[in-house]
Amino acid sequence: MFLIALKMLIGDRAKYISIILGLSFASFIISQQSGILVGIVKRTYGLVTDTSQPSIWVVDPTVQFIDDVKPLKDTDLYRVLSVEGVAWAVPFYKGTIQARLKNGTFQTCVFLGIDNATMIGTPPIMLEGKIEDLRREDAVIVNKVGAETKLASYVNGEKIPLKVGDTMELNDHRAIVVGICDVSRTFQSQPVIYTTYDRATYFVPAQRKRLSFILAEPLPGRSVKEVCRRIIDQTRLMAYTPQELENLTLSYYVKYTGIFVNFGVAIILGFIIGTAIAGQTLYNFTVDNLPYFAICKAMGADNTLLVKMVLIQALLVSVIGWGIGIGMAALFGFATGGTELSFSMPMWLYLLSAFSILMICLFAAFVCMRRVATLDPAIVFKS
Repeated sequence: MFLIALKMLIGDRAKYISIILGLSFASFIISQQSGILVGIVKRTYGLVTDTSQPSIWVVDPTVQFIDDVKPLKDTDLYRVLSVEGVAWAVPFYKGTIQARLKNGTFQTCVFLGIDNATMIGTPPIMLEGKIEDLRREDAVIVNKVGAETKLASYVNGEKIPLKVGDTMELNDHRAIVVGICDVSRTFQSQPVIYTTYDRATYFVPAQRKRLSFILAEPLPGRSVKEVCRRIIDQTRLMAYTPQELENLTLSYYVKYTGIFVNFGVAIILGFIIGTAIAGQTLYNFTVDNLPYFAICKAMGADNTLLVKMVLIQALLVSVIGWGIGIGMAALFGFATGGTELSFSMPMWLYLLSAFSILMICLFAAFVCMRRVATLDPAIVFKS
């Protein structure tokens, strides 16, 4: 019977292809829009992901997300160090700075200052140069995307990327590029510049407080959560694990921006379109094949078997449609890799898109099942 169900499905090529195309389109829209949304979200907390050495981030209590920098006092570093269970704590600077290029143009950059002694807070991947080169005079490290795009110079219309050994001005201070790194793209797609903490605070305009974050690590065997609680109790600052800081940033963007609403509408529309197209086509296919179901019923097939036949048809088209759609979305992500467009497809997104397409097909199959279950086998004998 199941073989007959498959032959019935594939036999009507026009409707079969229509169902597959409708589900493929729905799968592509759901996966592609979700992938872009996930990519954008990852950019919002890319700094936390790139800075993998510390287990604890200490910030001002009023900070709402990672880019909401509210400077701390220099003495706060020693207060954190004095907390029982803290193995080490280092300063970390984050801000923006104006870079003046050789051709006289200015570009706003994300400016990061890592601890001079330990070099904790370094970029995750060094493509050129060594991180120790930051100890040289006026040394900075620039991210690859920034060096090749917004920090590049143009000579006679030809783009010349910033490279190791080049110089630029940062807030009227000379800076020498000693390395190129690879980091996550920022939410505003700005170039990222690394230097030492002391040099960063010297380059930026004078202000009373300059310490952006304190990066810390608990002693071996100590619970990160417990040490965070101790830091909060004793210093009245906030201490987050990297995951908690990512969640804090994510919740801010969910609450105060329209990113999720805009992409959510597109994802829901994809789901609705898939339900409408695939559901209607699958229903019409079932209605057209009611005589064949009636013959099966007249030959002794019960409603349970007929329902299983409809279900196997729905499951088959859902797997094929999802596979084509997710494949198209993956190719889209591969084609746009390395561009300004953000795209990310973690494993849970594959599972979510598969579940969505399965729900579309099960909904359509449920409508068809009711029609088949109430079918009168006598219609096969009617003229």
